[in-house]
Amino acid sequence: MALEAQLVAALRAARMTFACAESCTGGLVAERVTRVEGASAAFGGGVVAYSDAAKADLLGVERALLREKGAVSREVAREMAMRARALLAADVAVSATGLAGPGPEAGLVFLGVAHWGGVEVHEMRYGGGREAVRQAAAEDALRFALEAIPRAKAALGEP
Repeated sequence: MALEAQLVAALRAARMTFACAESCTGGLVAERVTRVEGASAAFGGGVVAYSDAAKADLLGVERALLREKGAVSREVAREMAMRARALLAADVAVSATGLAGPGPEAGLVFLGVAHWGGVEVHEMRYGGGREAVRQAAAEDALRFALEAIPRAKAALGEP
């Protein structure tokens, strides 16, 4: 079963919802989730905030943070995930911000996961070209969201 189908099934079983805030993945996470039949019962939506202005205006990431830390940072990934979760009233939300390429830092991606139990950020380094980085980041974002469901349930005091 594809990872996105596993995620939707697990969210539905837990009666939880999911949201995403994407930059370098350009909507791939949302696209994959919405491929799954019945996803509307678990997917609240997503925001593709590619520019710094979109991160600030759509998600509410502080402009000072973007200036200080840069869009490709652990701190911005954390804020993006938290704000997507709040904006879309989700139980679990992921974010992806990074450099798909080209360039010397291509492949550096920060993936945030916000849930009832807190926020985690994963620093990833992917090889391959631009599309390979985008696909790998979307895959890991889905996996991290799936892995967060039990932690979100535990934070709510559910078995």
